[in-house]
Amino acid sequence: MITTEYVPGAPAWIDLGSSDEAKAAEFYGGVLGWEYQPRDTPGSGVFTCAGLAVAGHVPAQGGSWIAHFAGTAPTTEVLLTDPHGGEFGVWQGPAGLGAVSVPGSLTWLELHSPAPSASAAFYRSLFSWEIRVIPGAPGQFLQPAGTAEGRMFGAIVADTQAFWLPYFEVADVDQVAAAAPVLLAPHDLDGVGRIAVLVDPFGARFGVMRSVTS
Repeated sequence: MITTEYVPGAPAWIDLGSSDEAKAAEFYGGVLGWEYQPRDTPGSGVFTCAGLAVAGHVPAQGGSWIAHFAGTAPTTEVLLTDPHGGEFGVWQGPAGLGAVSVPGSLTWLELHSPAPSASAAFYRSLFSWEIRVIPGAPGQFLQPAGTAEGRMFGAIVADTQAFWLPYFEVADVDQVAAAAPVLLAPHDLDGVGRIAVLVDPFGARFGVMRSVTS
């Protein structure tokens, strides 16, 4: 699971890129119950839930979510693109997300890729992730190097495009899905929980999940 123990390679931050922070704040406030705090830099800010940071906002022409992973180099943030076009970041700062794996916060990440095995090799070379295959489960599962099996934070799945898809924990998937355009209707996954995939007004895709353990 995703935790706030930001060991190297672990998810540490996530940004929404959009062209209208006010509209983004209104949308995610209505769908996920977030509040928004603008920063001094125009177009930038932080989404909070119960007073804790759960995501950031940065100005962008289109709409996308960018996952950031804890690094070791003495730099605040570096934005990169993987060989198949998936955008991601390396984060090295005093703190990351204030809450994860609880309602209103990041709980899972999926890398969609047209070449899952090649993507796995690329990210493993960069972050030394452990790549696991679970019999009967689709995709390749990811966890920071040297951590226990319970630290799996995401998976790589086959798709026609490369992008990171975040899932946010919610109390009621069906209720949330009724408040936003739906790409994948609410349904149950054995051993995982109930999930749905939605899209925001800027075209950024995101998932919501009611985990079996929450």
